[in-house]
Amino acid sequence: MSEQQIQVVFLMLYEGVAVMSVIACCYLLFRRGNAFSAEVTSPVRLRRWTAAFFASAALSHVCYLPTYFLPSGDTYILCAFIGGLFDCILTLPLAFAIMFVMLQDRRRPLWPIAVMMAPLAACVLWGMFTLSFAILQVVRIYFLLLAIGLFIYMGREVRRYGRWLRDNYADLEHKEVWQSFVVIASILLMFTFYVLGIEVPAYEFVIQVSCGLLICYLLWRVETLSDLTIEPSPVLPIEALSSERKDAPMVTSSGAGGDSLDIGALLQEHCIDTQLYLQHDLSLSQLAQHISTNRTYLTQYFSRQGITYNTYINDLRIDHFVSLYREAAVSRRTFTAQQLAHDSGYQSYSTFSLAFKQRMGQTVTAWMREMGGGSS
Repeated sequence: MSEQQIQVVFLMLYEGVAVMSVIACCYLLFRRGNAFSAEVTSPVRLRRWTAAFFASAALSHVCYLPTYFLPSGDTYILCAFIGGLFDCILTLPLAFAIMFVMLQDRRRPLWPIAVMMAPLAACVLWGMFTLSFAILQVVRIYFLLLAIGLFIYMGREVRRYGRWLRDNYADLEHKEVWQSFVVIASILLMFTFYVLGIEVPAYEFVIQVSCGLLICYLLWRVETLSDLTIEPSPVLPIEALSSERKDAPMVTSSGAGGDSLDIGALLQEHCIDTQLYLQHDLSLSQLAQHISTNRTYLTQYFSRQGITYNTYINDLRIDHFVSLYREAAVSRRTFTAQQLAHDSGYQSYSTFSLAFKQRMGQTVTAWMREMGGGSS
């Protein structure tokens, strides 16, 4: 292909990515249903921030478009810096904000993002007034340090978020985000190489294809991430707990031994005996309400046992699966592991498989073969 033909193909790709951004933005803002996972209710806050990012990405493409037609000169430099300033003020901060908002364990303040981007925006403004690319070396160094710091911070926060999930939820499907962080971080790392001026053949094409993939991925991720907004449960006084359930043992927050026995008895009566653990997507807050205690006390109880809430529920479900398997094997009735897993409280067989392997030390298929029974 000639250079002119390559330029035409690139501009088509460039404009296509901009159109994709506009469509994705409108979809998140105006569509009420979920086209990807009808059973998932995605966080409204995340939808709005992601829609703003898509709109910003489309406008960023418009800002940079003149640079592909202008010859080198002052006008070209000015247009390039205008696009860079737009990215510093909107596009990049919104990308960082999306990563913050995905972590739903708490509302992280977003003002540090503005503080981080302010020096970068100041450098770009300097370049606009001087009409010189000399400041780019400072921009590259600062952006590299910013990217490294952000990746370290987000790595720590994603691990903290994972611990929070296991402390509060039995089913983690549609809740975990570490995969999302890896994907977004990889694309931002590629953008970092671009800012640093590391050139490889067809790098402009790679950037645009990456932008298109990022749009598709973010749209899918927003639609398949469950809203985990938890209403804080009040710390009820002992008198309230006693009057609310007079026939239940008193739950106190003092005295590790007494508290452990009381909550353990309540869990036996209202979770194990009633098989409440089979309820799909049972959360710590819901369990605390069922046993008439506070989720903070319940978290402390599990912590003293050296387990998480997720481990507690999954152990009960795996034991239930084993019991169902043995009953089915004795009665010689036809069954599948998928059916038994669903009857044991799992909506997703892959989630069950992972939990089973962690608990039993082997896969479901291997365990069933060892037991010498039914189909998988």
